Amino acid sequence: MPRNGHSRAERLDVNVVPRLRQRPYKTVLLGACDVGKSSLAIRLVKGQFNASEQYTIGVAFLTHTLNLNNVTVMLHIWDTAGQERYHSLLPMYYRGAQAAVVVYDITSKFSFDCAKSWVNELQQSSSSIVIALAGNKIDMAARRMVEFEEAQAYADENELVFMETSAKTATNIEELFRAIGQELVKIKDVDREVVERGRRLTRRTKKTRRTAGCHCK
Repeated sequence: MPRNGHSRAERLDVNVVPRLRQRPYKTVLLGACDVGKSSLAIRLVKGQFNASEQYTIGVAFLTHTLNLNNVTVMLHIWDTAGQERYHSLLPMYYRGAQAAVVVYDITSKFSFDCAKSWVNELQQSSSSIVIALAGNKIDMAARRMVEFEEAQAYADENELVFMETSAKTATNIEELFRAIGQELVKIKDVDREVVERGRRLTRRTKKTRRTAGCHCK
């Protein structure tokens, strides 16, 4: 027994397996200007909120790690600008993303319409991307212009992860990104099963070819 009291197998289980199961995922934040995309990201990553957060210029990058059972999910978050003049650049930013968070402001019907446009654009760009819809600023519910039921119905129709959030009060921030992480892991596991089925089929096909045919005596 080693001096530290752990066998080699135990050390392997603690130190190696989590690293082998770590998965990085590109996650992009999209939405109209001033819906709180940066505030959501900063609240998630740093646990902070700044009511006078400056507008994002171009794109900002953050990372956040989620521990989901035996899988460590690392989100590479691309926080994009909402100003119209940056719109033409955004396809370059969300290209190759495994997940997207489309944010709207519950006090702005216009931002919800913008969110729908982003969802449509993302769905056309990729059939496998995980899309989450975040109705932000629920701390301002007295000024609500987008009803929860309307957004939930839209999310259900388009198979989106949906939650109402508040960067100010931290409501549903961690929960939203954990739900995204769980969907990402689920897709990855399905992809792995498909690959494994393909490998098994290939092996069976090769074996059949070897045993088939005419054998002379």
